[in-house]
Amino acid sequence: MRPEGEDLPDHRPLLAPVRTDDQLTAIVLAAQAGEEEAFSELYQLVQPGLLRYLTVLVGRDAEDIASETWLQVCRDLDTFIGDADGFRGWVATIGRHRGLDHLRSRSRRPGGLAPWEALLTLAGHDDTAVQAEEALSTAAAVSLIGALPREQAEAVLLRAVIGLDAKSAAAVLGKSPGAVRTSAYRGLKNLAAMLEQGRPD
Repeated sequence: MRPEGEDLPDHRPLLAPVRTDDQLTAIVLAAQAGEEEAFSELYQLVQPGLLRYLTVLVGRDAEDIASETWLQVCRDLDTFIGDADGFRGWVATIGRHRGLDHLRSRSRRPGGLAPWEALLTLAGHDDTAVQAEEALSTAAAVSLIGALPREQAEAVLLRAVIGLDAKSAAAVLGKSPGAVRTSAYRGLKNLAAMLEQGRPD
């Protein structure tokens, strides 16, 4: 059993295409040089983890906040300096700030839901059955993480889903790396207990 607070062995993001940190750093540099394909790949690599993180943070408005995050990333990409982990941390920090601003704004001015009839005109081109199965398992995982105390949920998402090391996650959250390791450890331990309780005998 891992002692409390010990660093996770592999901090590459879950649920995203696998790239080494050196490859991701090269993609960031190419995107900064204006290569559209590189930016597209960068988006595909980072967006899934960012969206899951924001889903726990802001709920149903996660996609809107992710879009605002990427708009700021596009605007400020040429100012970014750092490696792959730094880039993921930078994007997560932007998303977190946007998300917290949104939560403050929403608490002052609650919004209504769109009528269900508006959804009838939206068409999809993907395999619905495959998407539904993936969405259910992903939604279940994100929902389970969302049931953790916020500090633990954010630490788990930043470490295991976005793939930040403890130092980068600490910079996003404004905490020490040790505090992030401890929160992530406790969060994972609590998730294991939740899964054990939900398992049929």
